[in-house]
Amino acid sequence: MDLSIVIVNYKSKQKLETCLDSIFKADIKDINFEVILVENNSGDDLHDFLKLSFNIRLIESPKNLGMGGGNNLGIKSAEGEYIFILNPDTVIQNGSINTLLNYLKNNIGVGIVGPKLLNPDHSLQYSCSRFPKVYMPLLRRTFLGKYFSVSRDFFQMLDFDHQSIKEVDWLMGSALMFKKSLVLPNEKIWEPRFDELYFMYFEDIDLCRSAWHKGLKVVYNPDAVLIHDHARQSAKYPWYEAIFIDPLARRHISSWFKYFIKWGIKFSNKISAGLE
Repeated sequence: MDLSIVIVNYKSKQKLETCLDSIFKADIKDINFEVILVENNSGDDLHDFLKLSFNIRLIESPKNLGMGGGNNLGIKSAEGEYIFILNPDTVIQNGSINTLLNYLKNNIGVGIVGPKLLNPDHSLQYSCSRFPKVYMPLLRRTFLGKYFSVSRDFFQMLDFDHQSIKEVDWLMGSALMFKKSLVLPNEKIWEPRFDELYFMYFEDIDLCRSAWHKGLKVVYNPDAVLIHDHARQSAKYPWYEAIFIDPLARRHISSWFKYFIKWGIKFSNKISAGLE
């Protein structure tokens, strides 16, 4: 099988239906693919979706494994040579899956590739960034960002027009494609998986950093386009309230600490930082 599309659902049944509809309307008839739905113990009944196509398989997790764990559960059972991690709040634009898959097949030094993401109004969504420095979450979540906007904008790559194929530090985990198992430059085998140290947030940064660390490139490819109906749930409350009343904000802060404990706080914002 060519491709396994893994979608983790957590209380997103309505958006998931739109996502699945876009997949089966996309021009991917020449690709032998499957769709693996992971119901992450949210209580949504997804069995009706199995009627849409014989290509769909459903895995019901007995507990909420988080984003990384849920995706790993889907990857574990995947039969495809390539994996496409997809959020349920995305809508595939025609030709995008083929574009990403062909790019990976034709560029053996690339470990992970991701598309251009657009907001529902078709404005650009900044989905590729530089590796964060330890203070970056503070600049993004508090009033300090207003005073250090140059650093914040540099992190979000606002100096890049997002219209050309580019090697980047990391890509938003809403849409990532990679080979299920690949041979590294040192001839060792790497099976890309999310670190379940993170329940939610930073798992995409960590995976991309691991790819660079293994000597593989992470590439943003705007020739593939997806709509992403994204809401920053962890930032829905003011910073001074969020840590006390919002569990998602606490998850974000927890993952922030875990990431920097794992990778260290002294490293460059350059792509080459991944090749230490």
